[in-house]
Amino acid sequence: MLSYQHGFHAGNFADLHKHLVLTALLEALNRKPKPWSYLETHSGRALYDLADAQAQKTGEYRQGIARLWEQEWPEPLQTYLQQVKRVNSGQALTHYPGSPTIAAGMARTEDRIRLMELHPAEVDALRQVFDRDERVAVHHRDGYEGVSALLPPTPRRGLVLIDPAYEVKEEYAQVVRFLSKAQRRWPTGMFAIWYPLLAANRWQALVDGVKAAAEGAVLRSELQVAAADSGGMYGSGMLVVNPPWQLDQQLQQTVPVLAKSLGCDPDKAVRNEWLVAAQ
Repeated sequence: MLSYQHGFHAGNFADLHKHLVLTALLEALNRKPKPWSYLETHSGRALYDLADAQAQKTGEYRQGIARLWEQEWPEPLQTYLQQVKRVNSGQALTHYPGSPTIAAGMARTEDRIRLMELHPAEVDALRQVFDRDERVAVHHRDGYEGVSALLPPTPRRGLVLIDPAYEVKEEYAQVVRFLSKAQRRWPTGMFAIWYPLLAANRWQALVDGVKAAAEGAVLRSELQVAAADSGGMYGSGMLVVNPPWQLDQQLQQTVPVLAKSLGCDPDKAVRNEWLVAAQ
């Protein structure tokens, strides 16, 4: 599907949850001097202007990143929020970084980033962001096919972010099929899968499918900001296959802080559990 553009949703609560987990994964990769690879199936435009028509039409960022921006930054969220600060000059919040920009912001000289995007307008914007960054390659191609073709990557350490729009219900099953194929090609890679919590509960089949198909440990993190029957997306989920050591403990600290910063009761809003325990 080529209708989805993330600019309408950039900086909302789901982005905050997803990118908090992403920065924790990239931090873990950076703890070792060996270079890493980052691949993304649905990259978007990488940098979002919060004053443009898309962001202003929905205003979702106002209940997301704008709320954090105006607070004292809690210590557990500093690494993530520094990546947001990096794309904003001065004290004003004007832009929000997509996942590719966060990855590039945390990448070192020898690390490599491979980005897939199929939407023509989004891929043009993506190329402009990384036009002079030799660490980054942008591919105008289907994300599942493109990432699969590049596995195993060089360097061999690293991470794949799978972050589709789920506009078509078949995509939940497609993610599971992609994971099975990708792990056969790159069994040592980490895979992070974002999914929306919606009343239709199609995400449950995704969670069950990943649990059954994954080769390795699977950690689940969820943030619920509204009641399930409130209408629309009421929460955000992340599955991490082959998670790094102590990621569960890190998320037990950081996601409740995020929930509280967004005005939620952490005891009710946060789920952090092993679907498949680490051996």
